[in-house]
Amino acid sequence: MNTMRMRDTVRRALDEDLGRGDITTEALIPAGVVTRAEIISRSHGVLAGMEAASNAYKMLDPDVVVEPLVPEGGRLKPGDRLALITGDTRAVLTAERVALNFLQRLSGIASVTAKVVDAVKDLPVKIVDTRKTTPGLRMLEKYAVSVGGGFNHRFGLDDAVLIKENHLRAAGGVLKAVETVRRRVGPLVKIEVETENLDEVSQALSAGADIIMLDNMDPETMKEAVSLVGRRALVEASGNITPANVVEAAAAGVDFISLGWLTHSAPPLDLTQLLVA
Repeated sequence: MNTMRMRDTVRRALDEDLGRGDITTEALIPAGVVTRAEIISRSHGVLAGMEAASNAYKMLDPDVVVEPLVPEGGRLKPGDRLALITGDTRAVLTAERVALNFLQRLSGIASVTAKVVDAVKDLPVKIVDTRKTTPGLRMLEKYAVSVGGGFNHRFGLDDAVLIKENHLRAAGGVLKAVETVRRRVGPLVKIEVETENLDEVSQALSAGADIIMLDNMDPETMKEAVSLVGRRALVEASGNITPANVVEAAAAGVDFISLGWLTHSAPPLDLTQLLVA
């Protein structure tokens, strides 16, 4: 995770929340009062995002001390204390929502990722994310996937070539698309092609694609596609895969399974902050 970019994201979140100031806290709490607070889990899950949460407090007052009580990636259960926060009461209260937003969102992603990874642990497949992320939070959300035991697909359009359905329509088919791209990118750039049926899988193989994506195929068709590829390329399963059907996809013999669900549908983990002194 790029620390500078993470801090910039936290700073923008604080600016969005504070506006012209926290009028409630400033009206109730005298300046200079010090307090202690705890962040507590109300559910089972996996912790992710403590560094972002810590920065939310420290950006309002660098003297605030955030003591993590659970390591990043640690397993949580209801009642677990995640962190102890000591410092200026105004800063602790004002940063609370932004800090919890990051912790709850990222821990939720890490938690569902861990469940999916655990569900396919006995099969030789890797769980990867997609670009279906919250605008402005991609780096953090993909970081949370890695904390949960998953792997990152492309971070952006500049990472690798992925020829999708509309690219194929614009280029005139699989063979033309792969040939055109191969002439224009460097020899070290991997080329992945999205396919919707076995005929397109055959075309992608003939064109020399490095990775073949099986988009929205049922498990039986996936198995046929994997057999057809015969280890001549890597195979990725994608499209409407959720924790409910991920094991079926994994059993088809693919190398990767990409789930947009990890980032666009993961529920936030239930966490709270309570003052203790």
